Amino acid sequence: MTTIKDIAAAAGVSVSTVSNVMNHKSNVGEETRQRILRLCQELHYIPNAAGKNLKTGESKTILFNFGDFDRSFYLKIIEGINDYAGDNGYDLMICTTKSCEKYMHNKLTDGCIILDYRMEDKTIQRAATEQYPIVVLDRVLPHPYIKSLVVNNYGPMTELVEGIVERGYRKFAFIGGIEHTDDNKERFQAFIDVLTKHRIPFRRENYFSGDYREQSGYQAAKIFMSAPELPEIFVCANDNMAIGAMNALRERGYRIPDDAAVTGFDNCERAETAGLTTVAAPDYERGYLAASSLIENIKGGGNFELMKLTAVVEWRKSVGICPF
Repeated sequence: MTTIKDIAAAAGVSVSTVSNVMNHKSNVGEETRQRILRLCQELHYIPNAAGKNLKTGESKTILFNFGDFDRSFYLKIIEGINDYAGDNGYDLMICTTKSCEKYMHNKLTDGCIILDYRMEDKTIQRAATEQYPIVVLDRVLPHPYIKSLVVNNYGPMTELVEGIVERGYRKFAFIGGIEHTDDNKERFQAFIDVLTKHRIPFRRENYFSGDYREQSGYQAAKIFMSAPELPEIFVCANDNMAIGAMNALRERGYRIPDDAAVTGFDNCERAETAGLTTVAAPDYERGYLAASSLIENIKGGGNFELMKLTAVVEWRKSVGICPF
């Protein structure tokens, strides 16, 4: 493991100079500061937060754990977290599942925000204490020191599917995400409830279980295109899979929405460019509010009530009036 002495030796400066840079002090020249920061990144140096804790009683650092580099909406969430944390004097540490667990205690960080379906509930519940509050963004998890801050999936998905039915579509395919996640369960339940309400049949063979990544949407569409009859519309549990499905359809010469329509969920940056009808989740706001809630609870606020954020449907050219 790289130490502060290693960084000092590589930069040709004293250990105290590296320490001053790590603690954001202004008595170091900009050229030296940038050289030290670059070496920290290249040598994977992590400042000794535990040592800082022993002196101050707190790390002034919050942890964000996420688990999927393929989903661009994470960047908006991180931006929101970082903006609030920075404005309130907190540093942000970002980790993935395996490396995250060892930082989830108050000797290293003051609290944690989690958006990672791979992290088990019991791991999160074990880490959460009065001295180490946690905010989860991907599930509702009852616990006295865990706050669940989630997007209301059911309402906007209901609105989306109702709008699809009003436009005349009757032959549906559903490309789902990882089945055990709350997001996928709620989005699919809303989908099924609307079809049931309108007495529109849905066969299980028209459900494809994906993994929220673009390639799984692409593969799903290819499988559906091999069947005797193409669905009129592909309802996808997120934008990445929807974009993958659109790419597969266009490769085969199908026109969207004339030959088949497609919808997503999230409103990632590529959705508008692709003309994708989707549900716009407030990702920046979700990150900002998560950081706000976490820091409030780090300071003893005690606000662990469930918070659900609203999302809105964005109608674009990937859905029209059903021509069939």
